[in-house]
Amino acid sequence: MTGAVFQDIESLRGALGDEPLTLWDWGTAGIILAGAFVASRAFKFVLNRALASRWDTAVVDLLARLVGYAIVLFGLIYALEQLGVQVGPLLGALGIVGIALAFALQDILENFVAGLLLQIRRPFSYGDQISSGDIEGTVKSIDARSVTVVTPDGETVYVPSSQVITGAIFNHTERGRRRSSVAIGVAYGSNLNQVKAAFLEAVSGLDGVSDSPAPEVLFTGFGDSSIDFVVRFWHPPSIADSWKARDAVGLALDRAAADAGIEIPFPQRVITQAGGS
Repeated sequence: MTGAVFQDIESLRGALGDEPLTLWDWGTAGIILAGAFVASRAFKFVLNRALASRWDTAVVDLLARLVGYAIVLFGLIYALEQLGVQVGPLLGALGIVGIALAFALQDILENFVAGLLLQIRRPFSYGDQISSGDIEGTVKSIDARSVTVVTPDGETVYVPSSQVITGAIFNHTERGRRRSSVAIGVAYGSNLNQVKAAFLEAVSGLDGVSDSPAPEVLFTGFGDSSIDFVVRFWHPPSIADSWKARDAVGLALDRAAADAGIEIPFPQRVITQAGGS
């Protein structure tokens, strides 16, 4: 291993050759490299303008970024050749350094690969509202390292791409609608058919609650202190719409129970003492 390193270093020493470099050589190499950077940015701009209306924004960004990297790489190689550098031995030496850097930058590389996979798989795009782990909000950008999410509280969160791709991703806005549920319990002895009818009437037609599919009230079980129901309803997909719809449904259920004389019990425990004291 050590011998190989020294051999590569010796190869690099002779890579520039015996002829001294002139100012013209350095200037030409600099112009080539600068031109590669300019061409990279120009190509990315043109590609974004040409494909933005037809392809997903995240995919266009990924393609433009990869092509830009390739242009800069070719420009760097051509500039080095202009300086008389033998690229083969240089790449051999850089390979050893690259292996060491790969171990040192393992987390960064993991996020880079995860970012590429996210943009290829496209589980969400810019503007989608998602949940991943404890993070919930609107996707602002997707790059090779992280996913930028703006939360409903106005905070910007930079989530590592590897954390997103290895966990569950909930895309709330992809299908254009979303369903929520509100659980409610009524007292034992209540007329259950009356309860279902009153709750269904209260929820139907509420602002922010979709008529199709229609809301539904379902029995879920006999609890310790109540007979339990769940009210399920569809609404627009955003996080804010979900909160508003749940708020409207909760208030409507409380009013309906009061108007119909339906008791919503609190938890109770009956303790019977055996024998006398």
